[in-house]
Amino acid sequence: MSALLESYAQGAWYRALDEGMPLADATTGETVARLSGTGVDVPGMIAYGRRVGGPALRSLTFHERAATLKDLAKHLTAHTAEFHALSHRTGATARDNAVDVDGGIGTLFGYSSKGRRELPNDTVLPDGPAERLGRGGTFVGQHVYTSRPGVAVQINAFNFPVWGMLEKLAPAFLAGMPSIVASQTAYLTELVVRRIVESGLLPEGTLQLLAASPAGLLEALGEQDTVAFTGSAETGAKLRAHPAVVQGGVRLGVEADSLNCSVLAPDAAPDDPEFALFADQLVTEMTVKAGQKCTAIRRAIVPEHLVDEMIGAVEARLADVVVGDPADPQVAMGPLVGQDQRTEVRKAIAALRTSARPVAGDADRCAPVGADAERGAFLAPLLLHADADAAEPHEVEAFGPVSTIIGYRTAAQAVEAAARGRGSLVGSVVGHDPAAVREIVLGLAPWHGRILVLDRDDAGESTGHGSPLPALVHGGPGRAGGGEELGGIRGVLHHMQRTAVQASPDMATAITGRWTTGSARRRDGVHPFRKSLAELRIGDTIASARRTVTLEDIGHFAEFTGDTFYAHTDPEAAAANPLFGGIVAHGYLVVSLAAGLFVDPAPGPVLANFGVDDLRFLTPVKAGDSIAVTLTAKRITPRSGADYGEVRWDAVVDNADGEPVATYDVLTLVAKEQPAV
Repeated sequence: MSALLESYAQGAWYRALDEGMPLADATTGETVARLSGTGVDVPGMIAYGRRVGGPALRSLTFHERAATLKDLAKHLTAHTAEFHALSHRTGATARDNAVDVDGGIGTLFGYSSKGRRELPNDTVLPDGPAERLGRGGTFVGQHVYTSRPGVAVQINAFNFPVWGMLEKLAPAFLAGMPSIVASQTAYLTELVVRRIVESGLLPEGTLQLLAASPAGLLEALGEQDTVAFTGSAETGAKLRAHPAVVQGGVRLGVEADSLNCSVLAPDAAPDDPEFALFADQLVTEMTVKAGQKCTAIRRAIVPEHLVDEMIGAVEARLADVVVGDPADPQVAMGPLVGQDQRTEVRKAIAALRTSARPVAGDADRCAPVGADAERGAFLAPLLLHADADAAEPHEVEAFGPVSTIIGYRTAAQAVEAAARGRGSLVGSVVGHDPAAVREIVLGLAPWHGRILVLDRDDAGESTGHGSPLPALVHGGPGRAGGGEELGGIRGVLHHMQRTAVQASPDMATAITGRWTTGSARRRDGVHPFRKSLAELRIGDTIASARRTVTLEDIGHFAEFTGDTFYAHTDPEAAAANPLFGGIVAHGYLVVSLAAGLFVDPAPGPVLANFGVDDLRFLTPVKAGDSIAVTLTAKRITPRSGADYGEVRWDAVVDNADGEPVATYDVLTLVAKEQPAV
């Protein structure tokens, strides 16, 4: 008998006592593994995640969590051959494995990089600048993101057993929430979780696997927990109506199936590169993962006069698609995940055929290379053609290698056809005329979570219609579920709580770990640039001496830099300017002189200045005005794995009247320890 899959619950692998249900090889029909969740203590898993995993994860800073994700990605990369081999049994080809297995691991790398670059080395994330709430500056408001003391439950579909898990795990982990993965089809998911557990990289309790039906899972969740669901719109609707969501405060994100479209812009002609790109992309989306992707193109919307030529182009490309054993390198498309799924797709095709006719391919005939068509869940790609007024292509999804081509006469009709899908994860517009593309994109945008604009200029680097990316939002409105995943740090913030904190500047600084305007400054007689990262403290300040800006300074800077704008060089024209009323110093001259006022030139812990953020020139500086600068350590961020860190300094340049003339943040790299003498 095939092995019974196990759940990883409360720090141990759990095997059910019954035989379970068989999970079949998509190609041969043989049983790969058996599945049973009988006896799993689901409430215990949730409590364990909250009690053990949550505190361990929240004790780590964002940077420490990001470093762990990178180590995990490296560890899983070493096992990709093993994962690919088992993935073939799900029906996945080498190309499919690149999307699911390699794409999932790549998402871990992506979030690790974003966490280290865009989040502080802390456990709290300030959201925007402090808001001044009182005239005297002693009362401020600051929005902050903090980790929630719950669990992040992910309920995944069958089609992406690796990417589906890792793309949800990465942002939840960065946010400080332990994950419970619920999957009832995933022998590949179980293998990946085993390798993760064996690595010992993740703190105990931060990842658990429920290899069983998620039935009853929501009942044990509460207001601090989140659920990320990927699956059918029908199941998503049931989850939204669940008492735990409606009354219990559980946060639910839904990413559902959708009738994604690709629109060929009206400017395209058969000889244009965009025409070929459209046909190539459509065939790719029909055949990758055998069309079993929530982002696949279900509706190809084409100018009416080009429909026949596009059908011919797609038919020619489909004729070259080799269907068969996914482990065979020459095979471009494997079987569906199982016989039941093939039955469901055939039912959907029958529904579509009430208003559409097959024009390329034959869903009733398939001669797979190196495999038995009856034992495996094989289905040949099928393109249908429907009239513009047909209803079924906008209502019925065949979750397989099936798409419908639909003609349109005007750009407005193309947008209207796309909108009839009632919300999609992704749409694409293929065209090269900016005006035509703009009109369609803006019309499609309210109905889509992501839009790919494809033309001859970006085709070489385009990742394709159906590939969600860690940096971009994955989700869509309406039928697509209304949820959002990924999107870079947005995906992390979905798991966190944003709170408005009202306090004094000193308290705001203490809470956020970031110096707040109005907070105390620390002057101990030691220039802050002489302090290592270990010695430097938030609030450490230098208040410079004053320097008079002369007319000669302004003239020299203009000549030296070539910036001879009239406000700096022509007294009469400058006097006529209502903003200046005479010759004024260049803003960059003011900033340059300010640097000379605060920089300590001798070698020391400060290694480099690597940028300036949020520079604003507030008040003009005229010849004869004096300036001084106050520089305050605003944020200190040690870099993991490096002997230095980043220091963000608040810089305020004022004039003799105490008015700020320029404000900005100075960014420096500072050694963690004093350099050896």
